[in-house]
Amino acid sequence: MNILYYDSHLLVVEKPAGISVQPYLLDDAKAWLRRETKKERPFLEVVHRLDRPVTGIVLFARSSKALSRLHEMQRRRSLRKQYHALVEGEIKQQEGVLEHALIHADHHARVASSRDLAAKQARLHYRCIWKTEKCSALEIELETGRYHQIRVQCAAIGHPICGDALYGSTQPYKKDAIALQHIRLECTHPVTQETLSLQVSRSLIGKDFPWKLSHS
Repeated sequence: MNILYYDSHLLVVEKPAGISVQPYLLDDAKAWLRRETKKERPFLEVVHRLDRPVTGIVLFARSSKALSRLHEMQRRRSLRKQYHALVEGEIKQQEGVLEHALIHADHHARVASSRDLAAKQARLHYRCIWKTEKCSALEIELETGRYHQIRVQCAAIGHPICGDALYGSTQPYKKDAIALQHIRLECTHPVTQETLSLQVSRSLIGKDFPWKLSHS
């Protein structure tokens, strides 16, 4: 567990693939806090989650004040989350917006009709960084945060994330992992109001890459 940021209100870590945020990453983070703060029962709550096979940034709140304000930021969609992904095939459009109506089913999501009352709208922006005949490297920014959103939306356009057999990938990737990484988080600190911009040390698509999305 790589610590990216730490103060009295926040803890931001980089999660490896293959472990779940709850309970394992949360337990590890609490153990680290106990050693760091000497408190037996430190306050720590998950603000957002990553799927078990996904790697990247996970945000925790260390105070109830921070937790409530971060949840409000999520409702207002003011937490900026950027991802890198390797998807199967050579994507045709260099950049675009994906919009689907999604339904959260039993441990997976599926595309549904927008008229379905159970469906929720999902929207993301993507830009292709490089591509070959076999795969394409994408930079993605979420507007909404639906269950398995990036995974199911990429699969819906015929480009499932490499290694994601649940959504139709036939291309192998690393053990217990899919080629999806939460690379960057931008937000306003819930207490100090300073702008935080946190990023992982290395992207799965390579070290040299632009951070800013073209539509921003």
